[in-house]
Amino acid sequence: MKIYVTDDYKGMSRKAANILSAQVILKPNSVLGLATGSTPEGMYAQLVDWYRKGDLDFAAVKTVNLDEYVGLEPTHEQSYRYFMQHHLFDHVNINPANTNVPDGLAADPAAECAWYNQVIRDMGGIDLQVLGVGGNGHIGFNEPGRAFELETHVVNLKEETISANSRFFASRDDVPRQAMTMGIKSIMMAKKILLMASGEAKAEALRLALTGPVTPEVPASILQLHPYVTLVADKAAASKLEGLV
Repeated sequence: MKIYVTDDYKGMSRKAANILSAQVILKPNSVLGLATGSTPEGMYAQLVDWYRKGDLDFAAVKTVNLDEYVGLEPTHEQSYRYFMQHHLFDHVNINPANTNVPDGLAADPAAECAWYNQVIRDMGGIDLQVLGVGGNGHIGFNEPGRAFELETHVVNLKEETISANSRFFASRDDVPRQAMTMGIKSIMMAKKILLMASGEAKAEALRLALTGPVTPEVPASILQLHPYVTLVADKAAASKLEGLV
């Protein structure tokens, strides 16, 4: 595992953008696994800036997103499709047909998950998967205790995750109770993984994930077994990684 520690969020975002942009430059038709949330926002902003300066070309890039809420339409401001359009897709020259996010309004979410798995296989797998880490160690919406061998599937969100995400909605009652997410197996099949973490609130989750036992109780701990993981974290998030940094 490669570990880069930056002074702050801005530095983390820029370093992560460097890694992702290098992937696109070296392989213009890369398949990128993308994540949402506050952690990668700065990275996407940096990528858009470099694209506008003529330094990046997304014309041949294909993307698959980690997850989507069940029950939210793509235009809902808290849907992950909306997030990706707002923060990246609408601002670069990516082909909309090459961007993939699970359909939150699918009549049969389980069938949608099976289709999504096939999409990833048909593209030849993911070249670089971007991940954040939840305060309880979840990656994607793979909550503690979930089996490691699952591909894309429907999950019931835990109360801790619902509470954490309620800040994005008008009220806690508005937070969806289910999501479709790539499973641990899907994530681990990616050729490379870029793990991002920022802030003191992520320090304990990172410590457990990277220095503790590999266990479904800390889903991100499985990343210890992946052959090519790069962690980019700011000092606050990396503060408990004694012996690693």
